Amino acid sequence: MSAKSIKVTFLGTGTSQGVPVIACNCEVCTSQNPFDKRLRSSILIESATTTVVIDAGPDFRQQLLTNHVKKLDAVLFTHEHKDHIAGLDDVRAFNYVHKKAIPVYVTERVEAALKREYAYIFDNSNYPGIPQIELIHFDKDTIKVGDLTIEPIDVMHYNLPVKGFKVNDFVYITDANYIDELNKKKISNADVLVLNALRFEQHISHFTFDEALALTKELNSKKTYFTHISHQLGTYESLQTMLPKNVELAVDELQIIL
Repeated sequence: MSAKSIKVTFLGTGTSQGVPVIACNCEVCTSQNPFDKRLRSSILIESATTTVVIDAGPDFRQQLLTNHVKKLDAVLFTHEHKDHIAGLDDVRAFNYVHKKAIPVYVTERVEAALKREYAYIFDNSNYPGIPQIELIHFDKDTIKVGDLTIEPIDVMHYNLPVKGFKVNDFVYITDANYIDELNKKKISNADVLVLNALRFEQHISHFTFDEALALTKELNSKKTYFTHISHQLGTYESLQTMLPKNVELAVDELQIIL
């Protein structure tokens, strides 16, 4: 990996329930293909000197162990839903390794959710072993973490504001069903676009498969990966035959360098 390149690892590519879904006997949930096993959506971005994670959901510990993550410079949150914030407690392992608090980048809404979900972190008890985090607010301004420059992108998840992120020519959008023209312009012509594609049927707060395909074409990305995929979308094998050459389904543990 060159000094200016980044490596992106998909820690999870599933929707809020993951795949397989508990107690489901559908074709996808009973598939033996490892590409049909999806943890909750999250990515790891690494440069030559910096490592950040976008979202830390319920599978965070498992994802970090599976992908042998030994260093963490920051966590960035897209929004406050449980499948994106439920694993924050496990940053305490990095407190022990790095001997410092971990920077956590949040909007005001995410901060409020973290203080509800993790009251023990913020109650000034100094109880031994609780996570040590440094909350850093962001909205529209560029974020600098080590040698990474990260641009927030505003999208909507029905009526909930969600942040996407752009690093170099890589764009990550999850949990969205609307992007305005200004933000479309910011992410057009990306080398790599990651976009949520939940299922075929209409959904109140997520892009469908067809909507994601249409948006990919509109944004003119060189390569697109779909993520935040539900068991309702179908098997990996069946879906790959329906995609154009420049679009793929992301899978857990997939790595790309750009």
